[in-house]
Amino acid sequence: MKNPSFVNRELICTTFIVLVVSGLAALAASSKTVPDAEFAKSTVDFGIVVSDIDKSLAFYKDVLGLKTREPFEVTPQMGVDSGLSDNLPFKVYPLVLENDSTATNVKLMQFKDTPAKKVDNSFIHSSLGVSYLTIYVKDTTAALARAKAFGVEPVAKGPIALPEGFPKGIYLTLLRDPDGNLIELVGPKK
Repeated sequence: MKNPSFVNRELICTTFIVLVVSGLAALAASSKTVPDAEFAKSTVDFGIVVSDIDKSLAFYKDVLGLKTREPFEVTPQMGVDSGLSDNLPFKVYPLVLENDSTATNVKLMQFKDTPAKKVDNSFIHSSLGVSYLTIYVKDTTAALARAKAFGVEPVAKGPIALPEGFPKGIYLTLLRDPDGNLIELVGPKK
């Protein structure tokens, strides 16, 4: 029969060797050449052409709580060269949920002198293309109180609880921006 202190020393030595070998294996794995990521950012920015920039900025800032970033100008030549516009200048107003370098930008812009067709946003299946924007909130009740203070009411019966299979206590509410675009709020009630 082995001495108990010998068994403890043997166990400690074995554990130490396993930790050293594991550490060396992790170090070797981390020193291998890792291919560069294909994307420079892990988020997707998107632009929304609006009919009234002032109303839309108020909605996205005051009702939804987004924060503004520095707007920028697109010259007529840049519009043509990039394919964004047909020789029209415009100003882009970026908004974010939080001011950090990786935040998704919601970029609002208006073309005052150009008639634009409104997309049918009656339901998400009414038109092809981007149908809605989802914003995950920490408190649906507070988000809806802020919306109500600006005269914005939920669409249909919102907020509704997510069905079985989704996390319990999470609600979905649809709002509409001034141009009728659907905004989906997802989060708990507090």
